[in-house]
Amino acid sequence: MKQLSNKRIPKKFYSISLVAVLLIVWQVVSDIELVPSFMLPSPVNVVKAFIRDLPVLMDNLSITLIAGLLGLACGVIAGFCLAVLMDSREGLRKAIYPILIFSQTVPTVAIAPLLVLWMGYGLAPKITVIFLVAFFPVTVNLLESFQATDPDQIRLLQAMGATNFHIFYFVKWPGALDSFFASLKVSASYSIVGAVIAEWLGGSKGLGVYMTQVRKSFAYDKMFAVIFLISALSLVLLFVLNVIQNKVMPWRKFQSGKGANGKDINNEKNS
Repeated sequence: MKQLSNKRIPKKFYSISLVAVLLIVWQVVSDIELVPSFMLPSPVNVVKAFIRDLPVLMDNLSITLIAGLLGLACGVIAGFCLAVLMDSREGLRKAIYPILIFSQTVPTVAIAPLLVLWMGYGLAPKITVIFLVAFFPVTVNLLESFQATDPDQIRLLQAMGATNFHIFYFVKWPGALDSFFASLKVSASYSIVGAVIAEWLGGSKGLGVYMTQVRKSFAYDKMFAVIFLISALSLVLLFVLNVIQNKVMPWRKFQSGKGANGKDINNEKNS
């Protein structure tokens, strides 16, 4: 009976409950002023600031979102192409892969001011920063997945007269889809943060510029409103990618124990 009741509880119930408890604790801490209200505004004040400045936030959001999506698209396309090239050319992989790893030791925050100096205050430096952030996860994860392809499957297709394109299309690419979407989700969440960081260090408009302005005026309720908006935007991007992944990889539902209608097959068998 206890096991049956636990199965009826949605999986998201626990995380939502934890978030609700944290918000309640935050509200109580703000109300009794354990921390000064100007330093830690209550969730209610943050929501009020969000509603009050909604038109301004949406105006700045469009700039950040455009830069984030363009940089993400460029990074994913370039990462995919480079991973395919390094997988097909061993010499190229040995030459580029160490440089690729070394490039991640350079902080993006240290490069951003130079990009602003070289490219100005437009979209170009923002897109470049996001490109650098999104490029690495896609390239490395795809390359590792391509290299992990079962050699017996490759030899079987070669014995059947398959070309390199056929091997890639029928074996390597389907086997790398999980890693591709995993890295894409990481890059998508980083892309919005990368856009905001680039706007911190130089820009005329965007959520990062708006955060800098409200921070200087000590309007921390508005600053928290921007933080929540950035988090919500990242969650929306992850949700969209999950929907796309389920459409591209319909077999995931069966691998996770769910049928085509989304019902849990294991629970139906046990019942």
